[in-house]
Amino acid sequence: MKLVPRRSNERGHADHGWLKTFHTFSFASYYDPRHDQFGCLRVINEDRVEPRTGFGTHAHREFEIFSYIVSGELEHRDSMGNLEIMKRGDLQMTSAGTGIRHSEHCHGSKQVHFLQIWSLPSTRGLTPQYFTRHFTDDEKKDRWAHIVAPVDAPGVVEKREASGPAPVHSPLNLFATILSAGKSLSHTFQFSSAQRKGYIHVVQTSGYNPGEASGAHVRVLGAEGGPLELREGDGAYIMAAPGEELTVENAGEKVAEILLFDME
Repeated sequence: MKLVPRRSNERGHADHGWLKTFHTFSFASYYDPRHDQFGCLRVINEDRVEPRTGFGTHAHREFEIFSYIVSGELEHRDSMGNLEIMKRGDLQMTSAGTGIRHSEHCHGSKQVHFLQIWSLPSTRGLTPQYFTRHFTDDEKKDRWAHIVAPVDAPGVVEKREASGPAPVHSPLNLFATILSAGKSLSHTFQFSSAQRKGYIHVVQTSGYNPGEASGAHVRVLGAEGGPLELREGDGAYIMAAPGEELTVENAGEKVAEILLFDME
């Protein structure tokens, strides 16, 4: 297994006043050919939107777009007739397919902090769909919650609201945990005929920080070259053989919120 770190302060970054955003991959005015996409994963934006502001109505097509709410509330409206206020623990997935229009605004008096994630669909020309799921902190505490999975995977329900992972039309699984100090978790990459790709991201829960990463301290074990140390906002690309095991341990004193992707 090989890990390549993606440091928080090396991500694309913009402070627009109403929006503070970090880009793991090339996005908007930020472009870096070394970080354009990874497998089917095309966007990981860590956004903070101020009250009474947001993203006006705009169009998307041929992307799977999901939002992971960290704190605050996010109002979503779209051309499919969906209107929803999302809060911590909510995961919203839009399969844009042939095309949708939507808007996202901070709802209420507090800033909303969320991750916006896009993946490339395996099939083009899909009929647009909308899904929401909710995962409590208890469901993620010191264990992996399986929050997104391929639409044809066992246990995935292709309904607007249901239990279990949100369906995605990409060869992508997403897991989330809230890992307590001193605790560790392992993940075995899926068995398949091809080498697996992964990405791990430590959510910047201690507050907005455009400088060198601080806050929760995570150690990733199992790769050649020894352990990799990550802090909030840091991430890492993962190249693994099917069936290889990765271990994540909380090596600090603060609780760490972590996302882990397992992809073809």
